Parts: sequence; structure tokens; C-alpha cells
Amino acid sequence: MKIKNIRLDIQSEGEFISEAKEAMKAVAKGRIVKPKSVISFESLKTMRKFITDERLRILKAIRKYNPESIYELAKMLHRDAKNVTDDVHYLAGLGLLEIEKTKEGRHKTKPVVDYEKILVEIMV
Repeated sequence: MKIKNIRLDIQSEGEFISEAKEAMKAVAKGRIVKPKSVISFESLKTMRKFITDERLRILKAIRKYNPESIYELAKMLHRDAKNVTDDVHYLAGLGLLEIEKTKEGRHKTKPVVDYEKILVEIMV
């Protein structure tokens, strides 16, 4: 597994658009622009709505215990399977984890976290 980090960034919509425009200009000039593992939020308050304590607990448990299914993860966390399933799919939509479909016997969905850290960057 390749070690990588995810960066959470606090920036205004204008800053985000400006950064995207600069990247597009570079591509138009033929330069290679490396994709970044960055998720931007408008404010710390907004980020806390998306990245809750329970969702961080899910990410840590997946990274540490490598559960074979979302159901197994829910049992480890002593949480309702539907709520954990919702949170896992939400985190996957944000790009903070991947979901693999297994074909061993009964089909399972296995959550995967392939990075070590989430870095929070706040410009002042």
C-alpha cells in the first residue's frame, strides 16, 4: 500500500475557484498538473458538519482493524449497521475512503482507508 495523506483545507469559494482556474491555465499551456488529495471546506464550522467524531472513529477503525465488511465494522464500533453504512458511503463520496465489492460467497462491501493521516490546513 502506498503511503499518502489527505489534506482538509479551509478556503473561501473564491479562493477555490481561483486555484482551479490556475490549474486549468497550466493544463492549457501543456504543463502536467498533479492531482491533489485535498478536500476544501468554506469554514471550520462547515468542515465539522462533514467530519464528525463518529466518522473519524470509522476511519480510524477501518485503518487499524481492516474489517472485511461494513457489517463487521458496525459490530466493532457497537453501532447500528444502517447508520454505519450511511456514514461509510458518505465518507466514500467525500473521497475519504474506498468501498471494494468482494465476491467471496455472499457479496460484501469492504471499506478501505489507504492513507495514514488527514492534515487540516487553515490559512490565517
